[in-house]
Amino acid sequence: MKHQELVRLAKEFLNAWNSQDVEKVVAYYTDDLVYWDPNTRGQVKGRDAMRRYLTKLFAGWKMHWELREAHGFQDENGGAITWHATFQKPSGGKIVECDGMDLILLDGEQAKHNEVYFDRTILAPLLGQ
Repeated sequence: MKHQELVRLAKEFLNAWNSQDVEKVVAYYTDDLVYWDPNTRGQVKGRDAMRRYLTKLFAGWKMHWELREAHGFQDENGGAITWHATFQKPSGGKIVECDGMDLILLDGEQAKHNEVYFDRTILAPLLGQ
């Protein structure tokens, strides 16, 4: 995947996440996806597990991501995506910001492996609300 295509796909991917629509997000993943982030307590495997995870995640958080950079892997089957995000509880209140990165392996234009990295301690001020 060429750099321009990776940037386009990364923006579409983050826009799906910003919609907080479970089915829009799941459509960007393969049936046999493997997903991990600092909140999952292990790998999420497959679309059904991803749907369950996203339903719970989106119920508990208002989130917004903006693309910072996209760096493709040499074999063109994925890349590292850096982003800036905001997090807020659904009831409103304090907003926290952080930077992070996704490592994504692609099958065509769908993610088959997605690892998300950010400092989860940034969420601590919101967890007591």
